[in-house]
Amino acid sequence: MSTREQHVDLRGRGLTSVPAEVWRQRRVRSLTLGRNPSLGLPGEIGDLTELTALYLDEMELAAVPDWIGRLIELRVLDLGHNRLASLPAAVERLRALEILYLSDNGFAELPAQVRPLRALTYLGATDNRIAELPAWIGELDALIELRLYRNRLTGLPATIGALRRLRELHLRGNRIAALPDEVGDLQDLRHLELRDNALTAVPATLGRLQRLRILDLRQNRLTTLPDALGDLAALEKLDLRWNGFVDPPPVAERLRARDCVVLI
Repeated sequence: MSTREQHVDLRGRGLTSVPAEVWRQRRVRSLTLGRNPSLGLPGEIGDLTELTALYLDEMELAAVPDWIGRLIELRVLDLGHNRLASLPAAVERLRALEILYLSDNGFAELPAQVRPLRALTYLGATDNRIAELPAWIGELDALIELRLYRNRLTGLPATIGALRRLRELHLRGNRIAALPDEVGDLQDLRHLELRDNALTAVPATLGRLQRLRILDLRQNRLTTLPDALGDLAALEKLDLRWNGFVDPPPVAERLRARDCVVLI
C-alpha cells in the first residue's frame, strides 16, 4: 500500500479485503480500489467521511452499497467498467460531486439519481445502452464536459441547450438522426463530436456556436451543409469524411479561406 498526501492507492493488487491499516487513516482523502474484482466493499469505507475521491473501477460491481451516501465530501467518483444497471438512492446525497464516471456498465438510461448532482462539471456515461437522454439533463448546468459516446441515442432533448457552460459534447457511435435547434444555444461549446451517427442534416443554428473549434461529422449521411456554418469564426477543424458529399459543400471554401482545416 502506498500513501502520499492522504492518498491510498491499492489498484490492481488482487485483494479480497481492504487492509486493516486503511481504517487507521481516518483522514484519507483519496482511495483507489480499482482493478480488484474479488474485493468486497465493507461498510467501513462509509466512515471515511473526509474522502474527496473514490475509485471503484473494474471491480465487477453489480451494485453500489448504500454507504456511498455518507461520503458527502466526494468530488470524484469512478464507477466505470463494472456491471451496474442502476444506482442507489443514496447517490443523490453526493451534492458536492464534480466528476462522475459511469462508463462501460449496463445502464439502459441515465440514472435518475444523477439529477440532483448540480455541481457536476464532468459526466461520462459512455459504452452503455442508453437510448434516450432525459429532459432533466438541462438542469445539470455546471457541466463542462459530457461524454455519451457508444450508446443507443437516437436524438437529444431540446433542454440540452440549457447547458450554457458546456465546452465538450461527445456523442460518436450512437444512432442520432437529427439534432434540436437548441444545440445552437451552447454558447461556450468548443468541441462537438457527432461521428458515426445517422444524421442527414444539421441545423443552421450551429452557426451560432462562436467558440466552436472542432466539429466532427464523420460517418453520417450528410449530402449538404447549412451556409450558416461559415459563420463559425473560431472553427479550426471540420471533419466531413465518410458522408454522401459528391462535391465539397460551398461553405467549405469559406472556412478554408479562414485557415480552417476541412476534411471531406
